[in-house]
Amino acid sequence: MPEPYDVITMGRIGVDLYPLEVGVPLARVETFGKFLGGSPANVAVAAARQGRRTAVITRTGQDPFGAYLHQELERFGVDPRWATAVAEYPTPVTFCEIFPPDDFPLYFYRQPKAPDLEIHAPDLDLDAVRDARIFWMTGTGLSAEPSRSATLAALRARSESAARAESAARADRPAGAPRRTATVFDLDWRPMFWDGGDDSPEAPARYREALAHATVAVGNIDECAIATGEREPYAAARALLAAGVELAVVKQGPKGVLAVHRDGTTADCPPLPVDVVNGLGAGDAFGGALCHGLLAGWPLDRVVRYANAAGAIVASRLACSPAMPFPDEVEEALAAGAVTADLASRADSGAEAGTGGPAHPGGAADPETRSAPGAAPTDPRTGAGS
Repeated sequence: MPEPYDVITMGRIGVDLYPLEVGVPLARVETFGKFLGGSPANVAVAAARQGRRTAVITRTGQDPFGAYLHQELERFGVDPRWATAVAEYPTPVTFCEIFPPDDFPLYFYRQPKAPDLEIHAPDLDLDAVRDARIFWMTGTGLSAEPSRSATLAALRARSESAARAESAARADRPAGAPRRTATVFDLDWRPMFWDGGDDSPEAPARYREALAHATVAVGNIDECAIATGEREPYAAARALLAAGVELAVVKQGPKGVLAVHRDGTTADCPPLPVDVVNGLGAGDAFGGALCHGLLAGWPLDRVVRYANAAGAIVASRLACSPAMPFPDEVEEALAAGAVTADLASRADSGAEAGTGGPAHPGGAADPETRSAPGAAPTDPRTGAGS
């Protein structure tokens, strides 16, 4: 039986076209950089940078941009076997404008339909989804069919077999072998992807349906409000726990991140100081580092502080996927109590090909964000290209 993945993510992928000119309106920008984007893809990259074995379930267009994304997934150490092509629709493209410290408008081109919404339930490798130590899905995957049914099928496959699988695993698993850790619902509210936008009558019900199968929920205040109707952080966390999850992670902007576990453990972590270059993608780094900490079995406070630091590092750099930090960089930021200028300048655009995780000296794994200078990412949520 193949070894389970540490992290499988599911959902959006696309090409980020970021201006290489900071503070310039898009109408006047002349030079752009091309990057892998889409929050589930970026989360998989971020977890691979932490030394984790990752894969993404998604779809691209059958076009040169789709070929580019497949190539980039491999280059960053993410298994692309479930990143398949759709002939009918083009690969999505996302543009942004960069006005630090807190203004990063996004322009999504996902018409007439994004290929990543054409994931079909019968095509899923449900055995791999069930066995993954962490499965990560996002709210956007619930916004349209057939992606909605496929996402819910993946969630049900994990939750319905949880008790039986864990019981069997305890009897058969050798000491020290991997075991399932979490099913994460990244609330990822993007109103432009839903009929009705911010007033969508369907989104809250779909979110509640997914929460019943998840064990971890991650979202900012606006996203928590869609999922629960609550905007006060502790009330939102309690509502998420009541909806079925075991761990609620509420991003509070400049106040940091609140995490509350069903067992009563709480972590209320302040932000990490950083001079922001581009806040987009910080939440994806947060997510990949959150997965890493959960897999490592760290105390909740350490998990959240580590994830906060990873997000802050990406906010200090221009791109998303190439900016994802390695473990030694996150530990350096935590030791310094801030993202230094030297650390911010070390964005790495390359990684070893293959699915075993990228190489980086000193980076062995341990067994759309808006910010002001001097503050951590004010909202470490999923970033651009989503």
